[in-house]
Amino acid sequence: MYGRLTGRRLPFLNKAPEEGLKVSAHCGGRNGLYLEGSICGIPCLMLVDTGANVTLVRTDLSQKLKGNFIYTAPNISLKTATGEKAEIHGKLDATIECGSRKFQHKIYVADITDPCILGLDFLQKFNFMVDLEKNEIRTGGEEIPLFSASAEDSKLCSVLAKEKTIIPARSECLIQGVPEASGKFRYAVTDFPSQVSQKGVLVAATLVDLKKEAIPVRVLNLDHKPKAIDKGAVIATCEPVVDIVARPQKFSESLRLPSILENLEGLNEEQRTAVKELLQEFQNLFSTSDSDVGRCNMTQHRINTGNHPPIKQYPRRLPLAKKEEAERLVKEMVDNGIIEESSGPWASPIVLVKKKDGSTRFCVDYRKLNEITIKDSYPLPRIDDTLDALNGSQ
Repeated sequence: MYGRLTGRRLPFLNKAPEEGLKVSAHCGGRNGLYLEGSICGIPCLMLVDTGANVTLVRTDLSQKLKGNFIYTAPNISLKTATGEKAEIHGKLDATIECGSRKFQHKIYVADITDPCILGLDFLQKFNFMVDLEKNEIRTGGEEIPLFSASAEDSKLCSVLAKEKTIIPARSECLIQGVPEASGKFRYAVTDFPSQVSQKGVLVAATLVDLKKEAIPVRVLNLDHKPKAIDKGAVIATCEPVVDIVARPQKFSESLRLPSILENLEGLNEEQRTAVKELLQEFQNLFSTSDSDVGRCNMTQHRINTGNHPPIKQYPRRLPLAKKEEAERLVKEMVDNGIIEESSGPWASPIVLVKKKDGSTRFCVDYRKLNEITIKDSYPLPRIDDTLDALNGSQ
């Protein structure tokens, strides 16, 4: 049914009530009129709902916004058109962009289906007029198109866990997922639904190909306890990719090569060019600074000390100047992700060693620890036999 509200003001709302807030689209499945806009610079679809007293943003979307978040009293709840209640998590002082205009408005954070619901408080405050005949909304002389979406042709698709997976505490891993309904579209970007994020589990946004047998979903467990993802559980949602623009990586022509490779003596011009192109292609394999030490996440290192009690050594006293230098070096390593703060029964003293260039090398005296460490034994084959086996190989 189509009507027309052109030239009419929306019903006057003196003040949005702080208890029993009313909204009609909490349980909606993409039914209604939407406009494309953004909140605090994050693009999203906004449902225009004149039956909602207040403007709402979905919980998981609010976590991405850079705004002034204000927690509300726990007794404030959301009442839907069907009589259901949902908790309001807080308020957000946000910048809402519709068309070419930006509006500053306080919005509520709640567990809703749509990314954002533009309620009566927002529409009335900024004198919006809705024209259902032309499917557009107007404010300040600007006409903003609206489009409809129903539950049947919704472009959202849920991703289900292919098998049960245990995510270790404070860890991330790849989970194999399958689309709930295949064939809607091919390329998509995964995101995490609010019910997953509230359990302390986050999903990385990833470009995926839904034609594949399984979708790789990177999941992060923020909790200090392992999390179980059951088979068939919704672990992510995905939205279609409208366009894919290939942008080949551009390498800097002023690539800094080690001094030993600057001249490349013994090579002709063609060979020098080939070597430099090879180094440019794989320059991510080289360290560019002292803090660029690289990291391997394929395995977790473990020092086998058997049943020996922990080695506890007192820190050695340092002169004031050395103490300041040690604090600076520790801060640098923490900032660069090389070390992290921890608490435990093991302790070894630090040693500051002066290098030839006058800088300081940060060392740890692990001699006591090495004495009790059970060494790994990996016998190597004879080197001369290995070299003989390579004879004639190219």
